[in-house]
Amino acid sequence: MEQKDFEKIYDQYKQQVEVDGSTGNSDGKEEIVAVKKNDDGDIIAFRTSCGRELDYLTALDEAKAGKLAHVDVFHKYGRDIIRSEPDGIKENNLDQLPEF
Repeated sequence: MEQKDFEKIYDQYKQQVEVDGSTGNSDGKEEIVAVKKNDDGDIIAFRTSCGRELDYLTALDEAKAGKLAHVDVFHKYGRDIIRSEPDGIKENNLDQLPEF
């Protein structure tokens, strides 16, 4: 499996200023099951239910295209952000998922 520089890709993501956001579709889609965080505790990558490891920008693109279940994309801090759908269940929030 190809080794990715998740930190570098996340830093590229943080440099974004203007990107259009949309909402992901959750029916029959791949789910995020684990996250990778940097030393500051920021989520920088995701592992899906199919075992794929996605850097932040790839996950953002897939969420916008409706390919990832139970996540939304919204615009905050001058850029698009991935977050879990607000369903009132703390345990399935992205920040609460296991790390890989």
